[in-house]
Amino acid sequence: MSSNIPASAQLVVIGAGPGGYHAAFKAAALGLEVTIIDPEANPGGVCLHRGCIPSKALLHVAKVVNEAAESEEIGVVFGAPKLDIDRIRDWKNEVVGKLTGGLGMKVEKQKLTYVRGMATFKDNKTLKVITTDGDEGDMTFEQAILATGSRPFMLPGVKTGDRIIDSTGALELIDVPKRLLVVGGGYIGLELGSAYAAMGSEVSVVEMTNGLLPGCDRDLVSVLKRRLDKKFAAIKLNTKVLELKETKTAVTVKTEDKKGEVSEEKFDKVLISIGRKPNTENLGLENTTIELDARGFVPVDGQRRTVEGHIFAIGDIAGDPMLAHKAYGEADVAAEAAAGRKAVYDPRAIPAVVFTDPEIAWCGLTETEARDQKIKVETAKLPWRGNGRTLTLGRDDGMTKLIVDPETDRLLGMAVAGPGAGELIAEGVLAMEMAAVSEDLRKTIHPHPTLSETVYDAAGSLFKP
Repeated sequence: MSSNIPASAQLVVIGAGPGGYHAAFKAAALGLEVTIIDPEANPGGVCLHRGCIPSKALLHVAKVVNEAAESEEIGVVFGAPKLDIDRIRDWKNEVVGKLTGGLGMKVEKQKLTYVRGMATFKDNKTLKVITTDGDEGDMTFEQAILATGSRPFMLPGVKTGDRIIDSTGALELIDVPKRLLVVGGGYIGLELGSAYAAMGSEVSVVEMTNGLLPGCDRDLVSVLKRRLDKKFAAIKLNTKVLELKETKTAVTVKTEDKKGEVSEEKFDKVLISIGRKPNTENLGLENTTIELDARGFVPVDGQRRTVEGHIFAIGDIAGDPMLAHKAYGEADVAAEAAAGRKAVYDPRAIPAVVFTDPEIAWCGLTETEARDQKIKVETAKLPWRGNGRTLTLGRDDGMTKLIVDPETDRLLGMAVAGPGAGELIAEGVLAMEMAAVSEDLRKTIHPHPTLSETVYDAAGSLFKP
């Protein structure tokens, strides 16, 4: 990739994560001349380099290990798996390399200008660019799309090191610690904790709220927790970390539970996974009229325009949910708007997926939100115990839930807990985008025997003769 700094750009995209590269490719396809600025050698951002993709690679390893152990129940016996951590790490890196390298080739194929470096606003029409080679220069632009992503939150006063790590450090897979503490019971902590547990770590989780996966309906979480209780050494809720002391050989962790009782334990490593924060510092936004909101996000309108109409913001810096596929949707709208087309970002549903085992996925209105907002809903909950495909997979856990408007029968939300939930949720997203009612799901012929039949059967339970 080039280290040359062009003097001007028709459209400059700052950040080459999922939102940034998707916007750049879409804008180029619409005829705009596009320059991308990012410090990495190839596009991909956190998602491909240090997030979604490497974590799913490790979770696949976990799935293979777990299935090998559980297959004894169906009469298939393997010996204890031997894990080559160096090879697993190399394979994970190969997956990342193939995907990011492919994006780099696409940049060249579409004749985009890619500058390895960082950019800050000098004013609302000029960027100061510093390349990774140390070159500096100014670049004027007609339009810009901000897509600088996010980074992990860290506990106050705590720094990452050899034994205290964040999600980035966990994905490097330097080793598999004998005892690992995960601070934070959100989806990132549970996914990584699950992967390390399968690879041999004794994993404990501490979460300061009263439940795992805050924001997710409790009945879905309970399906996952029953399984995690068997995989993890401990799950401590309503517990906060008071102190971390790192030495060369261990991390001493002092915690306090809801009763005020303080305890102390030693772990080989501690993974801090308490959320992410938008990368909005050091962009020179103070040299424009753009001001951040109370949570540090860049306010945008329906076309993802900031108060500076020619500057767009997409992805994690533009607000929750901080998900790659949400950034894709925003990227399409921003690129089309930049090309002068009519476009607005107005999704009816954005799916959320937790890639644990079992997976949990949901879209639209949750039952918890309906209760909190005093919205009258009707729900259909279907346990998977009676589904033929579930049993042939050697599983009996899982649940599909539909949430509908009792007056119009319109689908307001869908949730799934079980193997493959992340794939199944797409049906709910499409149904909501098409303003489907539960009768539409009942009259759609689903293949047999599949897990997707649980959607059909759940909708069937809502039928009123």
